[in-house]
Amino acid sequence: MSDRIEPRAWRPKFIDYLYVSLTNAAAFSPTDTMPLSAMAKCIMGLQSIVSLVTIGLIISRAVNIL
Repeated sequence: MSDRIEPRAWRPKFIDYLYVSLTNAAAFSPTDTMPLSAMAKCIMGLQSIVSLVTIGLIISRAVNIL
């Protein structure tokens, strides 16, 4: 934790806040892992949304069968 990877002039942007809020709300994605690039954050956020939709579809199908 002593080595700094990010530059000193780094400031959080909208995608950083969106990624953190999405991973904390969904909890199906790794919340302890922080990707550095914006593209990686978008892909991991999309993966979290897809997993939420999949779980929702499975649950709704199970309720429909009952």
